[in-house]
Parts: sequence; C-alpha cells; structure tokens
Amino acid sequence: MKYIDEYRNAALARKLVDEIHRVTTRPWGLMEVCGGQTHTLVKQGIDEALPPGVRMIHGPGCPVCVTPLEQIDKALAIAARPDVIFTSYGDMLRVPGSTTDLLSLKARGADVRIVYSPLDAVRIAVANPDRQVVFFAIGFETTAPANAMAVRQAARLGLDNFSVLVSHVLVPPAMCAILESPTCQVQAFLAAGHVCAVMGWTEYEPIAERYHVPIVVTGFEPLDLLEGILMAIRQLESGRAVVENQYARAVKREGNRQAQETVFRVFDVGDRKWRGIGMIPASGYHLRPEFAKFDAEARFDVGTITTAEHPACIAGQILQGTKTPLDCTAYGVLCSPQKPLGAPMVSSEGVCSAYHAAGRGLATQRAVPLYELTRSER
Repeated sequence: MKYIDEYRNAALARKLVDEIHRVTTRPWGLMEVCGGQTHTLVKQGIDEALPPGVRMIHGPGCPVCVTPLEQIDKALAIAARPDVIFTSYGDMLRVPGSTTDLLSLKARGADVRIVYSPLDAVRIAVANPDRQVVFFAIGFETTAPANAMAVRQAARLGLDNFSVLVSHVLVPPAMCAILESPTCQVQAFLAAGHVCAVMGWTEYEPIAERYHVPIVVTGFEPLDLLEGILMAIRQLESGRAVVENQYARAVKREGNRQAQETVFRVFDVGDRKWRGIGMIPASGYHLRPEFAKFDAEARFDVGTITTAEHPACIAGQILQGTKTPLDCTAYGVLCSPQKPLGAPMVSSEGVCSAYHAAGRGLATQRAVPLYELTRSER
C-alpha cells in the first residue's frame, strides 16, 4: 500500500537491526507507551530481534485496558437502565466488569450501540428525544478533541438527553508514576506518536530532564519503531537524555494547537484512577463546571460500586511493565480472547492479546523472521 510499504521495507529493517546491534554495548530497558506499538513489536518479532539484554517493556499504552473497573461497572449500571441508549466504541463492549460486560448486557436486551464517532452519539440523541443517550468517553489525549467537540455540539443544540461517561487518561503523569516506582526498570521511553500529534512533546521535556531518561516520539510501523529504538539506545549509550522526534512526518513540537484549545474549553485536568495501577494525580480529564450538565456520573445515580478483579488476573502488573503475559498462569488457559479475564486480553491494543495473536507461549507459537516485515517478500 502506497505510503505504508515504505515503512515496512525488510532490507531497511535489517540495516536498522544491524545498527542497533552495533551501537549497543550493555543491557537497556525501553518502554513503549502505546498499544499499537506493542502489537507491531510483537507481531513482527522486533522485540526478539534486539541485542541480548535489550528489553522492550510494554507499558500502560492501551486506554481500554487502563479504564478503571469501577468505571466499567458504572457503565454497566447506566446501560442497564430502560430509558438509556448507551453508545461506545466497539472495543469496550467485551471488556469485563466485575460480573459481566456491555456485550452480554446488550444480548440480554439493553440498548447498547457501537458508534464510530462521539458525534454519532449526538445524532442519536437528536433522533431520540425521549431517551437518554450516553457516550463512553475513554482514551488518551488522542480521542479527547473529538469527545470535546461532541460535548460542545450537544451544548449548542441544547440537548438535555445527552451525556458522557468520562474516563480520559493522560500519558505524561503515567510515565512519571512508572519512573517513581521502586520496581521501575525503564531507562528510556518510546512516546506514542498519535498522542504527540495532538499535544506535541513540550510536556515530555521536563520529564526527560528531571529523571534523566531519553524519550523518543515514535510512529507505529516497523521501521518507525526500529529507528525509535536506535535513537533511544544512542542516547543511552552516550549518556544523553532529551526528547527526540522520530515521527517527524506527523508530529510537531507544539502539537495541534486548535485541537488543544478544543480540549481545554471542555475539560479540566484532575486526578484519575487507572485500572491495575491505582490513582495517579493530575492524570485525567474531567468536564469543566460549565459543561457539568453533560456528566453522566452526575446525571445517573448508580449507587455504591464495589469492584472485584478476577484473582487469577495479573493485568495490573502487566500494565506497569513489571511482568509479561507469559508470567501469568491464566494466560492462554483460563484467559483467551474468546474468554478474557482482563482488559489486556480483549482490547485490540492490549499486550495480552498481542502475545496471543502472535502465538507467544502457545502451542502455535512461531518465530516471525524480519523478511516478513513486508508483504512483497513474504
């Protein structure tokens, strides 16, 4: 495919791998904070092609996975109401709550609908004035502009039957929380290119300086990731710790100012709980007071939420990068994409689903050679 195959060129990939091996003199731990990057790394076997001792640590880069269990249970309680049309992106429907998931609730008669944009949910609210329409507003900074636009559109239309269940999380505070953990093994980060396309990378510069950790804004194709890894290792080997931009074709230092303005007209920054990690200060978005009428949590009294994670699931440790799916006794046995115990197995960006899709640790496991990085050489 034009403009994509050039970033999957096997010959260039081999050159980058060779250069990574050439410049590496000691073990290093690099964390990618993006589920899309994780899937590419695992699917293409990039993490297995790195020098001995160079380890990719998979971080909490899946917004579906880090949506708190309490928030899932609130969504289930709201969606079960007969007067509600509950709308969501499709990848949230099978994420397990304490007792069930949205897809099962839909099968039992709840009006749960998949939408491809929050503006679709606004249109549903316009078409159904006698029903309450709720949109599950999750994601990193990437999805925040569209969600903010939906709230502003609902305000312009004067809709009284539209609200959002907000569970937005922010990447930089999570990186700080990881670096401050006593179990931290991360020495460099690959920052998520789509987040930085919106927010730029100025927020990352104080992190690189304070913790002396290289941060490389990186894209999602195989060559993007290999170049990002090479840039990070070159910094580590030379003792530098700055923010560099591998994803120059899509990201500018200042980001998208118009998108940022839209976000901050609707949202304020506040504390947010992350599934499997806990509360991280100033790590999420909340509706500003002037848009409080669109807050689904305030509109619907869901009562006391008591949550219970499955005792066999170690998703929290996996999301923090201290363990991998192969360390989980439930992986591939009690937990599979068909019957997930935790969000990282069901989400299209979850690390457990990435491992499972690649056959890691399963009877179907096979190595993926670098010549498979491009279809033309398969």
